[in-house]
Amino acid sequence: MPPTPATAPPERVAAGRLILRRVQASDASAIAAAVSASLDHLRPWMPWATREAAERGNQLVRVAEADHNWESGLGFVYSVLTAEHGTLVGEIALHLRDSGQSVELGYWIAAGQARRGYATLAAEAMTSVALAMPGVTRVEIHVDAANAASAAVARKLGYRLDRIEERRPEAPGESGRLMVWLRDQAPGEDA
Repeated sequence: MPPTPATAPPERVAAGRLILRRVQASDASAIAAAVSASLDHLRPWMPWATREAAERGNQLVRVAEADHNWESGLGFVYSVLTAEHGTLVGEIALHLRDSGQSVELGYWIAAGQARRGYATLAAEAMTSVALAMPGVTRVEIHVDAANAASAAVARKLGYRLDRIEERRPEAPGESGRLMVWLRDQAPGEDA
C-alpha cells in the first residue's frame, strides 16, 4: 500500500550539520559528479558504482525511479547535503522490507567528503525517522564483512550484529559474508 502523507517519512530532515532531502531531478548533475569523483572509493562495495552511474542522464533515470518508489511506498531516497552550503555529499535511503515492518538503511558518502562523520549523522537521523514510521519495528543495515567503515557506522549507532549470511559477492571488494546489523524499536515506542 502506498504511503499517505501521514505515513510517509518527511521529505526533509535536519541532521545537525546536514540536511537530508528527498532526492530531486535537480540533484542529478551533483550526484553524477560525486559518483564520478568517487568511483575508486565506491566500486569495492557498490555494484552500481560504474562509469554509467557517473552520467547525468543515468542519474535522471534513477531519480525518476526513486520518485516512483517513493510514491509507491517501496523506498525513500534522500540527498545528503551540508546544512551550511547545500553541497551534496552523498545519499541515504530507506527500503521497506517484510511488509513494512522492517526498513533497510543504505548509504554512501562521496570520497572527498568521507571521514567527516556524515554517514553516522545521516544514518542516525534516518534510523529515528524509520522507527517513527507506522508499523516499523526494526531497522537493518546490510554491509559486507570486509567493509569496515560501514560496519563502524552501525556499531557507533548501537545497532547489534544479528547474523552473518554467506552470499555471492556483488562488488569487487566484497568477501561474500553479509553482516546484518539490527536496531529494534525501544520498548514502549509505538509502531
